[in-house]
Amino acid sequence: MADQLREENLEAFDHWYEDEMKQVNEQLEQEVLIAMIGDVNAGKSSTINKLVGDQVAEVGSKPGETTDVKRYEYRSRIFFVDTPGLDDVIKANSEETIKFYKEADVVLFFLNAAGTVLSEGELRSLAEAAKINSTILLVLNKIDAAEDIPEIVSYIKKHTNNKYSIIPISSKTGENIDDLRNKILDLLKKKKKDILFAKNLKIKSSTANKWILAATGSTATIGASPLPGADIIPITAIQVGMMVKLATLYEKPLSKERAKELAIATVAGNVGKSVFRQIVKTFPGIGSIAGAGVAGTMTFSLGHAMKYAYEHNIELDTEALKSIYDMFANRSKDQPSL
Repeated sequence: MADQLREENLEAFDHWYEDEMKQVNEQLEQEVLIAMIGDVNAGKSSTINKLVGDQVAEVGSKPGETTDVKRYEYRSRIFFVDTPGLDDVIKANSEETIKFYKEADVVLFFLNAAGTVLSEGELRSLAEAAKINSTILLVLNKIDAAEDIPEIVSYIKKHTNNKYSIIPISSKTGENIDDLRNKILDLLKKKKKDILFAKNLKIKSSTANKWILAATGSTATIGASPLPGADIIPITAIQVGMMVKLATLYEKPLSKERAKELAIATVAGNVGKSVFRQIVKTFPGIGSIAGAGVAGTMTFSLGHAMKYAYEHNIELDTEALKSIYDMFANRSKDQPSL
C-alpha cells in the first residue's frame, strides 16, 4: 500500500494539501459574529466564558447588570454581541441591535429553565428575531436549577413547531457546553468559518475529537474492510484534510512534506487493532463507527496520534508517530481481542 500511495497519490497529494491550506487561510481572514438574545441574567455572559474556556465577558449577578449592547472581541476576529434584554430586538429604533443580528453567523436565543420558559414576550421576540436571522439556536440555560428538563424541552418544541435546535446547558456547571460548542461549529461549517472559530477556542480537545470522528466515518464508508487498494486515493485525501485542520486547531505548523510522510507512514504501518482497541477504551461508544473498516481504524488512529502529540508538545514526525502507536499498542496487550 505504501508503494501504491507513492506512485498514485504523491502527485495528487500536493493538490490536496494546497487546496486544504488555501481553504484554511481563507477562513482565517474572515470574522465570526455570534449574537445573543435573552433576558437580563439569562446566563449569556457566563455561557460565553464556558464556551471558549476563557474569561471573555463580564458576569452580572444583579438584575439589570447589562444595560446596553456589548460587543466582546475574543482573540482575533471572533465577536460576541450581548444585548441587555429581549425588547431591544423588536424596538423600531434599535438600529444598532438589528444590524448586529442581520450580520450574525449564529444567533443564540437564551431561555431560563429555572424561570418562566417561553413567555409571550419571548415567543414574540423569537418570531421577530427569526425575521432578521433564521440561524437560531435555542439555549436552555440553568438546567442545574430546574427539574424535568425533557418535559421543558418537549414544551419548547411544541410551542415553536419544532423549528429550532434546543441545547439544554448549565453555564454554572458546564453541563452540555460541548454540545452547544459542536452545534455552533456545525452551523459555522456551512458558512466555512468553523476552523476559524475552533482555532480561537482555548478548549480544543472536544473539537479535535469531533473532526477525527467525522474523518473516520468518511474513510470507513469509502473503505469497508478489507481495504480495497483503489480506495487509497479518496481515503488519503480525507486524511490530508483532517491533518491540516488538526494542525491549524492546535496552531502547529504542518508542512506539505511532513504531512506526506505521516500519510505514507500510516498506510505503510497500518497501526492495527491494538491501537484502535486502546483508543476505544478512552472514547466508548464509537467502536461501531471506527471499526467499519481498516481505513476507519487508520484514520482514527492517525488523528488521535496527532492530537496526543500536539497536546503533549511532541514534535510530530514519523518516528514520533510510531512511538505513539507503540505506546497505545503496549497498553492494550492485556486487553481481549476485538
